[in-house]
Amino acid sequence: MERFLGFNHNHCFIMLFFFTSLSPLGLAQYEHWPYLPGYPEPPPQVYQTPQRPANIPKIQLRLAGQKRKHNEGRVEVFYNGEWGTVCDDDFSIHAAHVVCRELGYVEAVSWLPSSKYGKGEGRIWMDNVHCNGKETTLAACTSNGWGVTDCKHTEDVGVVCSEKRIPGFKFDNSLLNQIEVNVVKITRSLPLYIRGYLSCMLWLKQTPDNTFRCWMFASRRKQRYWAYSMDCSGNEAHISSCKLGNHLNVDAEKNATCENGMPAVVSCVPGRAFAPSSHSGFRKAFRQEQPLVRLKGGANTGEGRVEVLKNGEWGTVCDDNWNLVSASVVCRELGFGSAKEAITGARLGQGMGPIHLNEIDCTGFEKSITDCKFNTESQGCNHEEDAAVRCNVPAMGFQNQLRLSGGRNPYEGRVEVLAERNGTLKWGTVCSENWSTVEAMVVCRQLGLGFASHAFQETWYWHGDITADNVVMSGVKCSGTEMSLAHCRHDGADVSCPRGGGRFGAGVSCSETAPDLVLNAELVEQTAYLEDRPMFMLQCALEENCLASSAVNTSITSGYRRLLRFSSQIHNNGQSDFRPKNGRHAWVWHDCHRHYHSMEVFTHYDLLNLNGTKIAEGHKASFCLEDTECEADVQKQYECANFGEQGITVGCWDVYRHDIDCQWIDITDIPPGDYLFQVVINPNYEVAESDYSNNVMKCRCRYDGQRIWMYNCHIGGSFSEETEQKFDHFSGLTNNKVSTR
Repeated sequence: MERFLGFNHNHCFIMLFFFTSLSPLGLAQYEHWPYLPGYPEPPPQVYQTPQRPANIPKIQLRLAGQKRKHNEGRVEVFYNGEWGTVCDDDFSIHAAHVVCRELGYVEAVSWLPSSKYGKGEGRIWMDNVHCNGKETTLAACTSNGWGVTDCKHTEDVGVVCSEKRIPGFKFDNSLLNQIEVNVVKITRSLPLYIRGYLSCMLWLKQTPDNTFRCWMFASRRKQRYWAYSMDCSGNEAHISSCKLGNHLNVDAEKNATCENGMPAVVSCVPGRAFAPSSHSGFRKAFRQEQPLVRLKGGANTGEGRVEVLKNGEWGTVCDDNWNLVSASVVCRELGFGSAKEAITGARLGQGMGPIHLNEIDCTGFEKSITDCKFNTESQGCNHEEDAAVRCNVPAMGFQNQLRLSGGRNPYEGRVEVLAERNGTLKWGTVCSENWSTVEAMVVCRQLGLGFASHAFQETWYWHGDITADNVVMSGVKCSGTEMSLAHCRHDGADVSCPRGGGRFGAGVSCSETAPDLVLNAELVEQTAYLEDRPMFMLQCALEENCLASSAVNTSITSGYRRLLRFSSQIHNNGQSDFRPKNGRHAWVWHDCHRHYHSMEVFTHYDLLNLNGTKIAEGHKASFCLEDTECEADVQKQYECANFGEQGITVGCWDVYRHDIDCQWIDITDIPPGDYLFQVVINPNYEVAESDYSNNVMKCRCRYDGQRIWMYNCHIGGSFSEETEQKFDHFSGLTNNKVSTR
């Protein structure tokens, strides 16, 4: 089911539509194409869900029941618009393997008969299931036939899957938006009479008689009414979870219970993320002064990994017992509606740092997730079990103000916006001057296409609508949090674009997933030291600008440079591989070090004084961006040897040892004192990531002229704003987290 919300300041109308058509299981694949200069390269190969044979019906699986871990539970099958269970007769470990793989786990550990996870409800869809273990879906296994069984729910089968997920597995969520109508099945658009508190996409105003009237579908036709009242408690995630109230003996033709023909209506108060302001409009997603919960790593507004603030430090939530009720508490706390999906298994990326909450048990009435019952012990949990949510958000219509034109698929093309010119709305292009990945991120979010994978300043190879060649928007500069490109700073009606539109119009390519690089702060703190290195050993480093500018005046025979050296370990905690912006054809050969640079600047190393002024700096080119080590069951893909492909695989990390060239800051000219040490990964946003805030690592350091102490190293965004301010002792440092835009 999809919900659409028309929004007009303080009132809204809700329309519910029920769909039964299902999209195919297989994922579309990019076709192969030759490389063209300035043209996006093919994305790296990822796991592709096997295609389902044409004669096999499409099903959806889930693990339900009284369970503790996300990777175990009663096997339930969504078939023919209805959830049902599987009987344990003849079920085997081979069938369990098929179930687990279809859910994205590597394999099954065991299967459990006789309803160990509690009795299910509804139909028993499958009985006497026989699998050989090689099937791509449980529907391909043999059985008695759909719904043909002599079993009872005391025989519902359950499985325990391995905690390891299939690398690159993309969960098929095409059925997740379909609401289960177990109590009320609406076959037509009918007004409903709702008694109690309706859990809507936005908060509701209660009527004086303690009722809510919800206008479900606008029509000029004579209204027909549902024959039952709805009995909601207020903590339901969606209306179909409410109980049926009294039978109203409605005569649909005479409108017996509603003589004046008045349909049910609802008055909504806009959530904080969508409340318009006379000063800022909808420019940024809502940020309260001191939030206790936040969402990270999501492509769209209202989705992401759940993180909570405890003792001044942000941490994640373990997905044990994570469900739609608890997820809805998070969504409402953040000013959204109820949860559309409770996501387990770190499917929106892994966090770092502590795991604050485990086994959360919410009633649904709590104002904050921290008010729910939970276990503070996280034993047995790791970041592969980080919980996430997708919240219901209002349909603001932003996607109708923007389009991609000329691309080979819906995920790419020249950006065209709908703008008012001389009193009429016209489509036109966006000036590509200073167009970057940050602006492209906003475009992809506005269109619901995920993350940006590339931003293009030339789009001559995409033949857009010739009537839309004129530039209608210029000077665009986004912070990255905007919900619409129109909310970014731009020139307004006075468009200025020296190169013009057409072939120089801004373009984007979008992707459902993105990498997320995070530096190991503890390793930096542990490995930092000083070295006085003779100048004659630094000629290659001098050539590659890895030394301070004063190094050119240092004697080659007798001089030396004092270097602050350290190791860096960079993890990819995202959902896709991190690849250099340029393909191998564009890598630059550096003869002195005898290696290729795939990114001219991969990291910035800065030493700042306590006023936030940069007094020493270094940079690291990604001449060897590879998988040094990986998590168990993750295969290395990238290696620099023999001109190999460069990148960092999801679940792997790249280590730059302290003893290699340019892995330092030249502090020869720095006097003793207290300083702030800062590392910024991907500082120019050359490669799209799901989260740039954690690309920054900061440390306090003290230098006495001979020794250096590095302490309090931490990743950006890992502490509360109050704690960060105490760390910095001044406000200027926040402007130096990343390169100035």
